[in-house]
Amino acid sequence: MIYWSTFLFPLKGMSTGAVLRAFLSGCARKLTREVPWPGARRLPQFRALHACPPRCAGHNKWSKVKDIKIPKDAARARLIAKYTMLIRVAVKEGGSNPEFNITLAQLIEQCRSKNLPKSTIEAAIKGAEKSKAAAQCLYEARGPGGCWLLIEVLTDNNTRSHNEIKHILTKNGGVLCDGARHNFDRKGVVVADRDGISTERALELAIESGAEDVQETEDEEAKPILQFICDMSSMKVVRTALEALGVHTLSTGMEYISNSPTPLLQLQLEASAVLLEALNDYPDVVRVWDNIQALE
Repeated sequence: MIYWSTFLFPLKGMSTGAVLRAFLSGCARKLTREVPWPGARRLPQFRALHACPPRCAGHNKWSKVKDIKIPKDAARARLIAKYTMLIRVAVKEGGSNPEFNITLAQLIEQCRSKNLPKSTIEAAIKGAEKSKAAAQCLYEARGPGGCWLLIEVLTDNNTRSHNEIKHILTKNGGVLCDGARHNFDRKGVVVADRDGISTERALELAIESGAEDVQETEDEEAKPILQFICDMSSMKVVRTALEALGVHTLSTGMEYISNSPTPLLQLQLEASAVLLEALNDYPDVVRVWDNIQALE
């Protein structure tokens, strides 16, 4: 603790409180220049002293919310919106009973694997009849470095979605064109937890279960997963075999798998990443498939 009287005792005739008030009111410099009576010593110049610790501005917490939580919540909201639309289309096409609607059953399973609330799934099924008619479209495109893209869209206004996707592609070095579909095969995919399974063991599991191939990737929450690729008619058989081998499967579905990868340089990879992010941020886009491969 600092005792101001230690510095102020030469000012006779002035109370310590008066001198202290002078210092606190911004008059310290004047007091140190003027000598109040003959023979008194001049006070030395002092700089302001802060004895208390500085207060934090609180920006660090906000930066974490802004840079991590808000984008994550936005991505989660987009995911829920897209699956809600897919469920409504599936109900309109095949009914609301998953036992007689394979597409709906697969969508419900995928929603559960992504931890979507049960109430959200039920609300999407019930609200299918009241929702606007929507159609699924598949756009073919070419991206930076000559990579091929398949863009699955679910929309109630095809003209609006077509124009918006064309704008996004043009702005980010891409273009709508034919020919992309030939670079992909329609396959069945069984998604499973990685659970510490090594690459060698994953290949063994693919062979033992009857899958054609296995890919190591991540889900929307950056959780490592395995994708066992097989013929569309063999999905149920492969999944049953994997579960018998002790693999925790999450979902099954049909996807487009690249049959001719396009190797890209680092700058092209970065440009492609920007394009893919912009496409996935558009609400009508369900998913984007690509044949991008990093050039070694």
